[in-house]
Amino acid sequence: MPKLTIDDREIIAEDGATILEATRQAGIEIPAICWHEATTSNGLCRMCIVDVEGMRLPQPGCILQAADGMKVQTRSERVVRARKTILEMLASSVDLSDSPEILQMMDDYGASPERFPEAERREVDVMDDNPMYIRDYAKCVLCWRCVQVCAEDAQYTFAINFSGRGYETQIGTFFEQPIPSTTCVLCGQCVGVCPTGALKPKREFLLESGVSPEQVAAMNTGRKRRRENHD
Repeated sequence: MPKLTIDDREIIAEDGATILEATRQAGIEIPAICWHEATTSNGLCRMCIVDVEGMRLPQPGCILQAADGMKVQTRSERVVRARKTILEMLASSVDLSDSPEILQMMDDYGASPERFPEAERREVDVMDDNPMYIRDYAKCVLCWRCVQVCAEDAQYTFAINFSGRGYETQIGTFFEQPIPSTTCVLCGQCVGVCPTGALKPKREFLLESGVSPEQVAAMNTGRKRRRENHD
């Protein structure tokens, strides 16, 4: 069992634990967006970065294993600054209105999307193509949780994955097929791990928004017009 120092506290971590797991076992909270207990950590969001003595750059705590003798700082100046910037970049380009955990992080770090006024907002049609849930990728932060539970971490159906490149990257289906035409079995696990409301049960979406399926179609038309005007 490795013995390490985290924020000047001596911690004994479980064998094989990551820094994120060790800090949470010790009651030290590190923010994370892409991490979920049911999925494999990939260090995508970088919110859980920490400073480790002897390492030049901050390291993602969700994949860095705790080692004997490590000295870790979870709230050094550059770590806090990096987390704040990550949140500001997300908020400037993605709709976080249905992401209470991330909005709380923004409050905690004093992050403001106004820092990037020229950022391009992600505008994607609300997809209503199956009887169980809607896909609103304008709210997607590409955390990869849904892809993981649909694949090796849980369901092994591989119905969804990343598509596109660069800024155009988004979660999608093979050849952009509607959900009923894929291997999706409507298990709902992807909806359950989504942190932003990009995937949401259809009934919940309609009740919360007070919109009908016809209004969803109108929302899509409005987004298309905004994209055309921007282009």
